[in-house]
Amino acid sequence: MNIYKRLILPLVITLFLGFTKIYVGEAAKSWEGIFSYLPHVNTVLIISGFTWCLLVLIKIGKISLLKQYDINQENNLKARKVYTQINVLEKVANFLIILLGIGLILISFESIRQIGVGLFASAGVAGIIIGFSAQKAIGTLIAGIQIAITQPFRLEDAVVVEGEWGWIEEINLNYVVVRIWDQRRLILPSTYFLEKPFQNWTRTSADIIGSVFIHTDYTIPFDELRKELDRILDETDLWDKKVKVLQVTDAKESTVESRILVSARNSPTAWDLRVYVREKMVEFVQKNYPDSLPKTRVSLGKEVPSK
Repeated sequence: MNIYKRLILPLVITLFLGFTKIYVGEAAKSWEGIFSYLPHVNTVLIISGFTWCLLVLIKIGKISLLKQYDINQENNLKARKVYTQINVLEKVANFLIILLGIGLILISFESIRQIGVGLFASAGVAGIIIGFSAQKAIGTLIAGIQIAITQPFRLEDAVVVEGEWGWIEEINLNYVVVRIWDQRRLILPSTYFLEKPFQNWTRTSADIIGSVFIHTDYTIPFDELRKELDRILDETDLWDKKVKVLQVTDAKESTVESRILVSARNSPTAWDLRVYVREKMVEFVQKNYPDSLPKTRVSLGKEVPSK
């Protein structure tokens, strides 16, 4: 109920201006000079108040809808989808309401009424938006609406953009804010995500697979590494018990490369799990198979005497 209190002030002001318009209009017939403009000022204020009420109603509707979804829960894919749509659609609705208010105010001016009429009757609001869509600034607005509809990403999606890893923090009509893992903010225009490739790690679900690479000598026993990996994962809550793989993915002149794949319930947890597994596996090799750490071999043969 508290959210509806936001509507009281703009509604009372608009109703008061509406009731006083009748009195001001009659009394202004006998007024001269600057006071003769009061009826028109009253009309502009009523339009502004009505626009204010509509903006507050949009905000109230948004809060009421989002109360049904908890974005902080673990499995929040649906909530993030709704939050993304509602936030962007709110900005679109606010833009159109403000545009409508400006148009009505223009119509109220006798000297520029033709501009206001042309805004709505000749071209129309849709025609104005399409006509200006070639401009870069309006193009970003169109891109923001397209992102809301197609949803290549949602709020709190884990993404890799411009070589940086982070989460989608804000989605506005003309720009998107990415919260980088070290708390920096990467701000990109909406058109960027429609024109350039980027990685979305949580597009269909929050869980993710992480990789860990271990380089050892050829003498390392791989079966023992797999047993140790089983033990490490069984002792941590970071692992979601879905993916557990250790494979030899490369063999070079002096070392072999073992790749470990493990899964976690979300990207931050996957990062912590990767770090944990890497540390424990290195400790295991150090303590139990120190001779299998990467090394360089040098063979010293007998010198062949020259004839």
